[in-house]
Amino acid sequence: MARTLISIGIILMVAGCINVYDERPDTTDRGYEWHDPGYMYPAQYDSMTDPNIITDFSSNGEMIYYTGLNENRQEIPVSGGPHWLYVHGGSCVSCHGVDGKGGVPIMMGTVIPSDITYEVLTSEEDHEDEHEEHPPYTDETISIAIREGKDPSGEELDYTMPRWDLSDEDMEDLIEYLKTL
Repeated sequence: MARTLISIGIILMVAGCINVYDERPDTTDRGYEWHDPGYMYPAQYDSMTDPNIITDFSSNGEMIYYTGLNENRQEIPVSGGPHWLYVHGGSCVSCHGVDGKGGVPIMMGTVIPSDITYEVLTSEEDHEDEHEEHPPYTDETISIAIREGKDPSGEELDYTMPRWDLSDEDMEDLIEYLKTL
C-alpha cells in the first residue's frame, strides 16, 4: 500500500513538472491583454472569438464606467473595495452592471450593488440603503460617493464600494455618462 502511494506521488510530481515546463507553440502568454476595455476577468478574454465585447467607447465617461481607465488609458487609482478589484481589475460595470441597475450579489460583497442610474439617484422619492433614508443625490454628492464612499447624508457606504481617485474632468465625464443609463 505504501509503495503504491509513493508511486502515485512520484507520477503526480513528474506530471506537474512537465506542465510547468510545457513550451508548446499553442500555449499563449496573454500578459495583461485581458485588462483591455470591456473585460472584467482574464478568463473572459479571447480576442479572436467574442465580437460583442465593447472596446470602442463614445465618451471618456463610458470608458471609465466600463474599464476603470480614462481616455488617456490611465488606470484610475482606487482604494477600498473587494480584493479581486486589485487582482483582476474592474470598474463600475463590475458591480453595477452594464445598465447601472446593480441588483446582483458580487463576489465577497456584503450588500447587493444599488441602482446608480442618474434618474434613480436624483429622484425625489425616498432613498433607503443599508443604513437609513437619505436625501436624493446631486452631482456633488455623487462625486462624494464615488471618491469618499459617503451617501448624501454623510453616512459611510458599504466597504465593498471602492473609493475612486478621479480627476475633476474624469468625474464630470463619468457623471455625464451616468445620466445616459
